[in-house]
Formats: sequence, C-alpha cells, structure tokens
Amino acid sequence: MVFSVLEEMRIRSLGVIDDAVVELSPGFTAVTGETGAGKTMVVTSLGLLLGGRADPALVRFGAASAVVEGRISVSADAAAAVRAEEAGAELDDGALLVSRTISAEGRSRAHLGGRSVPVGLLAELADDLVAVHGQTDQQGLLKPARQRQALDRYAGDAVAVPYTKYAAAYRRLRDASAELDELTTRARERAQEADLLRFGLDEIAGVEPRAGEDTELTAEAERLGHAEALASAASLARGALAGNPEDPEGVDAGMLVAGAHRALEAVRSHDPALAALADRLGELTILLSDVSGELASYADGLDADPRRLAAVEERRSALTQLTRKYGDDITAVLAWAEQSAARLTELDGDDDRIGELTQERDALRAEISGLAQALTDARTEAATRFADAVTAELASLAMPHARVSIDIRQTEDPDGIEVGGRPVAYGPMGADEVELLLAPHPGAPPRPIAKGASGGELSRVMLAVEVVFAGSDPVPTYLFDEVDAGVGGKAAVEVGRRLARLAKSAQVVVVTHLPQVAAFADRQLLVEKTNDGSVTRSGVKVLEGEDRVRELSRMLAGQEDSETARAHAEELLAAARTDG
Repeated sequence: MVFSVLEEMRIRSLGVIDDAVVELSPGFTAVTGETGAGKTMVVTSLGLLLGGRADPALVRFGAASAVVEGRISVSADAAAAVRAEEAGAELDDGALLVSRTISAEGRSRAHLGGRSVPVGLLAELADDLVAVHGQTDQQGLLKPARQRQALDRYAGDAVAVPYTKYAAAYRRLRDASAELDELTTRARERAQEADLLRFGLDEIAGVEPRAGEDTELTAEAERLGHAEALASAASLARGALAGNPEDPEGVDAGMLVAGAHRALEAVRSHDPALAALADRLGELTILLSDVSGELASYADGLDADPRRLAAVEERRSALTQLTRKYGDDITAVLAWAEQSAARLTELDGDDDRIGELTQERDALRAEISGLAQALTDARTEAATRFADAVTAELASLAMPHARVSIDIRQTEDPDGIEVGGRPVAYGPMGADEVELLLAPHPGAPPRPIAKGASGGELSRVMLAVEVVFAGSDPVPTYLFDEVDAGVGGKAAVEVGRRLARLAKSAQVVVVTHLPQVAAFADRQLLVEKTNDGSVTRSGVKVLEGEDRVRELSRMLAGQEDSETARAHAEELLAAARTDG
C-alpha cells in the first residue's frame, strides 16, 4: 500500500526549464523526450525538494533564482507527516507542500507546509518518502550504513527482535560506562575536593558556632566597650527625670509634669478639652516614672568587665575566621556545613559506586556480546537470501554474469566485545559492517557497488535491489534516471516489466529513452523544448492514445510517422498491457 504520492512539481528557471508543471500519478510514470530536452531536470528538481545540494549553476541564465515546488500527499500517521508537524508544518488537505529556492549567488531556502525550515529537515523526510536513483546522484543505498539498514528491514523479526534487546542493553552500558569513566578519571579531583570539605567541616566543628551568635556578640562587644559612658548617660538621664536624692531642692522633669497635672486636675470639670489634656499629663507622669526606674536598673546592672570583653572579642575573632572562608555570616556558614556534609557523604561513597558500576558494565558487555552474535548470525542468513534474489533479478536485466554478495565483517578492537571468538568494535547497531558487493562478470573480484559498476549497471543494480526490497519495506516513491543505460532489446523489456512490478506497491517515476520501458508505464509524460530552447508549461504534457504511439515511434525509429515504427509501438503497448 502506498502511503504517499508525489502529485505535482512546478519548476521555474531551473536549467533549460523556464516554467513547467510536472503532473504525476500513482503507479508507473515514464518521462521521455529528445536528448537535452530537460528530462533529467525532473530528477534534479526532486532532489532539491528532498534536501539535495543547491548548485547555483542550476539557475537558468538571466534569472535571479530557481524555484521548485512540490505537492506530496501523505497519510496523517505517516512518519514524514508526523515529523513535518513537529517542525510546525501544516498539511494542506492531506498533502505536504514543499518548496526550495536557489539564488544565482548560491543561497538556498526551504519551506515545508507554509513554514520556513532548515534544508536538513527535507533530507530527513527524504528517507521516508522517495528513493532517487540517478547516475550522478549520491545514492542512499550506496552508503554502507543504509545498506545495513536495508538488510535489517529485509531480515524482519530475525534481526528486529535481538536488535531491540541489544539497543536497550547498549544504552544501559553507555550510561554506566560514562558514569564509571567520570568517577575514575576524576578520582584525584574528587579526593582533593573531599579533603577540602573535611578540613572545612573540622574547622567549623572546632568552633561550634551558633546561629545568630555573631550578631549577638557584636552587640555585646559594643556595649562592654562603652560601659562607663553608657552608665554615666543613664545616671544623668535618670536624675533629669526623677531628681537627685542628694539635692532635695533640685527641680526634675517628674516634678514639673506632676505640677502641671495637678493644675489641670483642679479645673478639668469645667471643660472636656482641658480634661483630656490632664489625662495625657497623667499618662506622661506614669511613663516618666517607668523610664526613670528602668534607667536606674540599667545603670546598676551595667558592669565594665574587661575579662568578659576580652572573651567576647576572642570569640568574635574565631567566628570571623569562619565567615571569611565559608559564608557572609554564621547562618551562611552553618548552611555551607550542611551542604558540604551531604557532598562528602556522596564522595565517600564513590568507591562503592565504582565497584557496582564495574560489575554492571562487565555484565552488560557479556550480554551485548551474545546479542551482537545473534545479530551477526541473522544478518548473515538474510544476506545470502537477499544477494541471491538480487543476482537473479540482474540476470534478467542484461547482466547475466553479474554476481551480488553482501560482505558482513567486524573490525578487531582489543577494547571491544567478543563476537565470533575475537574482540571487535561495536556501536549502537551492533558489531557488523555491511557492504553490498558486485562482481560484474566471472573472474572479476567483488567490489563495492559504487566502484564495481558503471553508471548504467549501477542503476540496474539499484533497480534489482529495490524490486527485491519492495516486498519487505517499500519506499512510497522511486525515481530512476537512466536505469536503462546500455540496455536494449529483450533486456529493455525486462527492465520495463520490473519497473511495472515495483509500481504495484509504490509510485515509480522513470526518466528513459527506451520505448520498451516507456510502454510499460501507466502514464507517459513528454518533455519538449520551444523554439527558443526552453521548456515551458506547454512543454510537459501527458501523452495518451495517438500522441503516445507517435512518441514511442519517435523513440523507436526517430520518425513519428513511420508505419513500421507505429506498428511496433502499438505492439509494445499491447504486450505491456497483456503482461500487466
């Protein structure tokens, strides 16, 4: 079932294309036209929509920028739709609108679902949407990492089940190893930190400070240091309020206020206002008496004790030593001590933690070794089946002597895990390095497909891989450029047949010059230039009926009106429909 379809692309000022719309449909679409008419720009445009490199040389001469816009229908729960919505993009009636702009100066901008996005996001979506195969493209399946992913999906549960367990154990091992490395590599620093904390806690414990003690001692030192002046001032103030016992005729504030109170009391009944003032004078008399008594008690209790003052200053000095190192005041010092005690407990427990982590790491490495071996065994079994199936496909694609194999190997690493009886490097996907190899003819050594095949052979290998792979996990859209290079006759018919087979489970777009391939297409698009050498809206059209026969005739014989070519074209179409 196809979960996304590339419905339409609009291309402006890209290469020979001035302004054209390419309308696509599900199934197999063939793009044809004269050499140099701009067919390959279809592949280039799609590559740009999916995060490909922006080359300013692609911008049409005289234009300020090139623009490619695409509409891709997707189901709401498809991975690409979910990722796009996470980036803030919105679906337009069940479709993703994608655009890419390249300026003549080389600047590039990307938009997805009405939002400006990084070009890298388009590349992320490409993995779930389209597989592009062209002779000059950097194919995803040419990368060993992607080949391993493809093999794993082809293997199905045989790899998926042990991989799920492996991935979980690998994450636990990574976390445990990171914590263990942090503890062991910083052992000296942590020991130094612990020594400093112990010294500070011992110093504070030796002084035994009390919360707020520094404030209390400061006030007491101030009082003791000025005891004589304070006592003299208190005595003088008391005398002014209550009089001097040694001077019975002296006048004091108490006597004066009492006299004023008596004078008002004598006439208070005649005026409420005056009575209120008399009451206030009565209160003042009581207040003066109380203050006078407290001044007397203060003066009597004040003792200028040099020894106590010396003890207070000594204690203050000890507290000051603490506040210089551990906090602004004693309250802050005590808070530091509490935090440091907790940290010291943590540091002192590091040795026990190191032992626990070491045991956990060793156990996880042993578990991972077994799971990695299971992954290797499952991949090896699937690789044989996959390689045989691709080789069988190539035999029908004019490569009868080609042989595909998959190299599964590991890299020795003395610090790695044990797989196959030897220590090897490992990572989040296991210990295996997977690479697709091709021996194009007998006697040729197997080489990586990127190096062992010509451009046309590479496209056919990719077609064979995709046909085999489509049964297990198809990509929604495939686009092939020059998949038929170097192929003709019966082999070309087989290429067309396999593309049609692939199109039963996915959307397939093929740029081709072979009528045998185009005849199998569900829809054929013609790209043609105008007299000024550009491709416009009218230059990309859907061919049907007689028009399609004429184009196939041109492709067969270079003559649209050749009766022989027309008969052959009609025969090709009929055979393709019968085969389908």
